[in-house]
Amino acid sequence: MGGSVGLALRAVGWHVTGIDLDPARAERAWGRGAVDEVGTDHRADLVLIAVPVGLVSGLATEALARHPKAVVTDVGSVKAPIVAAVDDPRFVGGHPMAGSEQEGIDGSRADMFRGAVWVLTPTTHTDPASYALVHSAISELGAEVVTLAPPNHDAVVAMVSHVPHLTAATLMGLAARRSEDHAVLLRLAAGGFRDMTRISAGHPGIWPDICAENREAIVEVLDDLVAELSVVRGIVSGGDRAGLFDRLDEARQARLHLPGPAVRPEGLVELLVPMDDRPGQLAAVTTAATDAGVNIYDIEIAHSTEGARGTLIVLVDADLADGLAEVLRSDGYQVTPRSLE
Repeated sequence: MGGSVGLALRAVGWHVTGIDLDPARAERAWGRGAVDEVGTDHRADLVLIAVPVGLVSGLATEALARHPKAVVTDVGSVKAPIVAAVDDPRFVGGHPMAGSEQEGIDGSRADMFRGAVWVLTPTTHTDPASYALVHSAISELGAEVVTLAPPNHDAVVAMVSHVPHLTAATLMGLAARRSEDHAVLLRLAAGGFRDMTRISAGHPGIWPDICAENREAIVEVLDDLVAELSVVRGIVSGGDRAGLFDRLDEARQARLHLPGPAVRPEGLVELLVPMDDRPGQLAAVTTAATDAGVNIYDIEIAHSTEGARGTLIVLVDADLADGLAEVLRSDGYQVTPRSLE
């Protein structure tokens, strides 16, 4: 993941340095073009932590101390415990919903994040300028930024990422054990089975940390899954053809309506939102956009020369701008649209 971020940032003009606990891996990253040079740049504007989630908070805290003017973010798939542990305005929790089953730096790609969702988890303490920098950098990579509160992120990701991985691994393990009695089994494992278990090929090293850090949300979804499988077992066991058809059709319809990759629209509008010096306003506005289904393509903080007030400028789809403006106005914000034409 870190290698892909490096390749992607360099592709859009960033100067990237990087370090790794394994010097050989760092040199490999340089050889692959993921970094301009191996080492630490104390002039860096942005520091990205790409390590197993159990190590993020410690390394992020160190990075904030080592780089007193830089913004720090991460790519961990669990957010609440990390954000709580790194209670600094310059830390912006992040999680790109992208990846590869290939291991290490050799699996990195410069285009990995194009069209992917990248979650940011600002809090009431997050510095707006720090958030804007991370948002802008991610948008440059072609990703769609979604803002969620850290606990909400963890609950959602347990459903759409963590439990699916555990389910795929469990099904693959079951097939492998059954193949001891049916040698032809794995030879017949094609098509749907391969698609469903593809993610189980990912490196297992990161998963103990993920399951430990997001234990409660994962267990809750696993309990629901076990209950639903029990219902399906009863339907199949009882020969309930109509009930089975209804369940399969419901799942088919939901699958067909999954949203595709984000595509930048032709028409964009800026929404200007004056903000005073109250904590949490940035998180409130960006989360409102996520809840309204509106992607923010770029974000800027225009500081006022008079007092602590400033203006949040968000770039959104022109067709959705009025709807978001109404949502924000209902929350008490003054919103002024500004055309780019």
